[in-house]
Amino acid sequence: MALFISILLTFSDVLTAGIAITAFSLLLYALTFNLRDRVARSFAFIMACVVVVFAGEALSGVTTDLTMAGLWLRLQWVGLVFIPATYLHFSDALLETTGRPSRGRRRLVYRLTYLIALGFLLILPTSWLVGDVVVGTRGALRFERTPLTWVFVAFYGFGLLWAWINFVRAYRRTVTATGTRRMRYLLTGAIAPALGSFPYLMFGAGFAGVYPAVFWLATIFTNSVVFVFLVAMAYSVAFFGVSWPDRVVKRRLAKWLMRGPVTAFIVLGVTTFVRRTEQFLGLPETVLVPIAMALTILLMEHWVSLAAPLWERWLFNPGDQDELRLLQTLEARVLTTGDLRQFLEGILAAVCDQFQVQTAFIAETGATGVDVLLTMGDPLPEDLSQNILELSTMDTGDHELFTWGDFLLIPLRPSEASPLLGLIGVQVAFETGNDLPDGVRLLAQRAALALEDRRDQQQVFASLKNLSPQVEYLQRLRAASRYDRAGALALTEDLPEAVDLPQSVKDALSHYWGGPKLSQSPLMRLRIVQRAVEDHEGNPSNALRAILKEAIERVRPEGERRFTAEWILYNILELKFMQGRKVREVAMRLAMSEADLYRKQRVALEAVAQAIEEMERQAVEEEQDPYPEKANQLVIV
Repeated sequence: MALFISILLTFSDVLTAGIAITAFSLLLYALTFNLRDRVARSFAFIMACVVVVFAGEALSGVTTDLTMAGLWLRLQWVGLVFIPATYLHFSDALLETTGRPSRGRRRLVYRLTYLIALGFLLILPTSWLVGDVVVGTRGALRFERTPLTWVFVAFYGFGLLWAWINFVRAYRRTVTATGTRRMRYLLTGAIAPALGSFPYLMFGAGFAGVYPAVFWLATIFTNSVVFVFLVAMAYSVAFFGVSWPDRVVKRRLAKWLMRGPVTAFIVLGVTTFVRRTEQFLGLPETVLVPIAMALTILLMEHWVSLAAPLWERWLFNPGDQDELRLLQTLEARVLTTGDLRQFLEGILAAVCDQFQVQTAFIAETGATGVDVLLTMGDPLPEDLSQNILELSTMDTGDHELFTWGDFLLIPLRPSEASPLLGLIGVQVAFETGNDLPDGVRLLAQRAALALEDRRDQQQVFASLKNLSPQVEYLQRLRAASRYDRAGALALTEDLPEAVDLPQSVKDALSHYWGGPKLSQSPLMRLRIVQRAVEDHEGNPSNALRAILKEAIERVRPEGERRFTAEWILYNILELKFMQGRKVREVAMRLAMSEADLYRKQRVALEAVAQAIEEMERQAVEEEQDPYPEKANQLVIV
């Protein structure tokens, strides 16, 4: 029997420490992902109290010194005295979220309970609230009761009862099926911190002395329920204050729990078991414990990484298998710019081997000109890009190749009916005839296929970028109506427009000194432009012109202006748009071809667009947008 009781005590200590770790992990989760939501903040207060309560209990159970054990037990009471106040605070935030804000009474009550809890905290170092530490059955520690202890019990019960009345009111106000179900989880899970934190041993010491096995079995059962209900409560709270899809919230919380508290709990249990085994075998305590801890952590992380795609797919989204499988494999299928360059580099090297030459290039044609993607060997002629631009607009018919100077140019088309996507240029010093070798033809087809795939992916990315403001808006509406029946009407702004920011910047700069592309630009609806209108006597055109100028100045390098490579982007913007010079004049001034100028101009406009996006993001942060994730995207409303 003594061995059985010892095992129960050990398991109870491990479970208590595990609950403290879980509560701390959930506290970090609330502080990390949805801190701006009032429900999540008040939930974080509850978790902080639970951490203090169970950490103090766990530490007092492993301390042999009676004085230190008393200090840890008093630390447990630091969290205990604030639990009623945090529950009332949490219930008030919950009612407000469901469309029933406080008219002053609820706020006054929970603030008053905070003051009462502070009063209990101030007398905690004395013997008024709790008495001396008493060693109970099997070394279990507890405080002696005092008359003021019963006053605290009444305060504890009153606070929790009022909080539960508010919980039921919030539950009745939830109308959607999903919101009602999660509110039910929340009400059930909220039982755990309240009832699991109460010091039952102080009031049940006599029963524990007579029936120790029953008492510790009940304690283990209670703590197990607390562990499960804490997770259920955190699951429900995780949906407050975020506009992410439900699958994202579930996946993020599940990974957080598996990699954090579950792993820590298992490591703690394995460590305790190994330490007791070492004591039983008479081995030094430093032999197996570190090895067991390291192996358990590695195995748990490995298991989570392997199993995560499976339980995410089957547990959270059983009806969206095909879509989720496509999303999970999308990253591996995307052909990035670096991937494209790496593939084309191998193609170009193989082409050089076929012709036994050292100088070659691959260029891509587009609406704004030709970009030389990759070169190999000697530097290319300065006027090559302009001549390629002219050749790319010619009808090459059925010819597989044509020449320009010393270069043999191979058109890149996925099929005969496809438009010209690019060119492979090879510098040869001999006649090759009008037909391509079979090996070179195959390489050209593969290069054309890569360019075609990359262009298709860029179109998909552009569509996703344009779609993201609308999707975000709908997600916000869905999140707002999750618990409040009027939430779908709470967001009254118009549906955001999908805007190609670099193109909008280019159009506005082309009419920088006046014109419809400036006065009617979509950029007029930016927050930074609307702010600047007040500083420019109500003239929107002058306000947008000032914003564009500031964005261009952010592209400017430090120091005195020069005509070097470092200043090339700023010089293009200043000469072409601010001074309004012609393309040929700017190209001659900067000693570059017009085709190269167009390519650099596109890069410069993207830099200005990024500067405007950063300015808009700063404006959103200054306004303290209640949806912080929206600040990571530029949305024109």
